[in-house]
Amino acid sequence: MKMKYLFFAFWISVNLFAQKEEANNLVVEGNESHKDEKYIAAEAQYRKAIALDETRTDAQHNLGNTLYRTEDYSAASQRYFLTQKGTENKQEKQAAFHNIGNIHMQAKAYEKAVEAYKQALRNNPTDDETRYNYALAKELLEKQKQEQEQNQDQQDQQDQNQDQNQDQNQDQQEKDQNNSDGDQKEDKSEDQQDEGDQKKEEGDQGDKEKEQEKNSDQQKKGKEDKPQKNPPRKPGQISPEQVQSLLKAMNQQEKEVQDKVNAEKVKGVPIKTKKDW
Repeated sequence: MKMKYLFFAFWISVNLFAQKEEANNLVVEGNESHKDEKYIAAEAQYRKAIALDETRTDAQHNLGNTLYRTEDYSAASQRYFLTQKGTENKQEKQAAFHNIGNIHMQAKAYEKAVEAYKQALRNNPTDDETRYNYALAKELLEKQKQEQEQNQDQQDQQDQNQDQNQDQNQDQQEKDQNNSDGDQKEDKSEDQQDEGDQKKEEGDQGDKEKEQEKNSDQQKKGKEDKPQKNPPRKPGQISPEQVQSLLKAMNQQEKEVQDKVNAEKVKGVPIKTKKDW
């Protein structure tokens, strides 16, 4: 039984050694492919190495480098994070945080880049490249904040101008509305004045008509009050014209009678004549 256990342990050890050796070979092949810019082949080789030996932080880091070269920055950042987490080596940690900072610089996430470079410098304060990138990230972050403040100020100014324009437009609309109401009132006042003038004219015309009617009534009344030359006769009374006519007729009749009488007198008196013979 003890022999079987020793054989099994030996077999496991040999198998693990073989896997590590194969993983090591794959990492070397991946490095060659990466150097030749054969990034697809390098990515495949690094993944196989990690599958065989998850402790190969160098494979994780180099896979992150390959993904970075193909601009798959999100996947690269994950591999760098697994590298710094899986190792106790400060140099590896420093390199992983340094490259995480570079990815944040690509995304212009300067605040995150500053924090990543800080972590890298804590693990290796003497790395000149990290110190340079850290200073650059801080400068870009400050510039970004100033631009954001300027943009915010501009936005605030635009909002303020927009609010002022809205207030001015509202005031102008209210002013125009008031002017419109004033014009309507003025037009209404003019209409009322015109209506009043018309009513006044109609009243004056009515007064004139009443005055004319009054004068006419007075004239009629004056005519009635004025003594008439020929006052109306009473029933059965003969008018002076009729009396005059009767007198004239009586005189004429009397004259005719007188003429008749005189004619008879002349006729009855013999007339003396002288013959011619």
